[in-house]
Amino acid sequence: MTLETVADQDRKTKVLFLCTGNSCRSQMAEGLLRAEYGDKFEAFSAGTRPVAVNPRAIQVMSEAGLDISSHRSQALSDFYGEDMDLVVSVCDAASAVCPDFPGSKRLHWSLPDPAEASGTEAEIIEAFRKVRDDIRSRIRMSLAAG
Repeated sequence: MTLETVADQDRKTKVLFLCTGNSCRSQMAEGLLRAEYGDKFEAFSAGTRPVAVNPRAIQVMSEAGLDISSHRSQALSDFYGEDMDLVVSVCDAASAVCPDFPGSKRLHWSLPDPAEASGTEAEIIEAFRKVRDDIRSRIRMSLAAG
């Protein structure tokens, strides 16, 4: 499945990125899709147990020229009843509990949680960068494949 397969030529495709905390992976995915393909897609993100946006996610996105400092974590329940074209779970735990969004396609990307990285600050930031770059690559591959 690609992001393009759910596209409707008459309107932007609505994509919801879902993880547990809505603090890192889903926030980065929302920011990347919005910045790079905002002309075709409306990006949203949510968490099954939302917490504050991780400052390291904000930092590595800033390094990539993207400002997600105004993003706020949202609960998955905030999107119940919304029409989504595609729901992308970016962690296994969220995928397991994601409800059906009638009419939407589902996609799962099993990404490591950079917030659980350990080591020096440089090693932790590198973990965030790797996840950011992986998300960017997956978005680009999905869009290019359509």
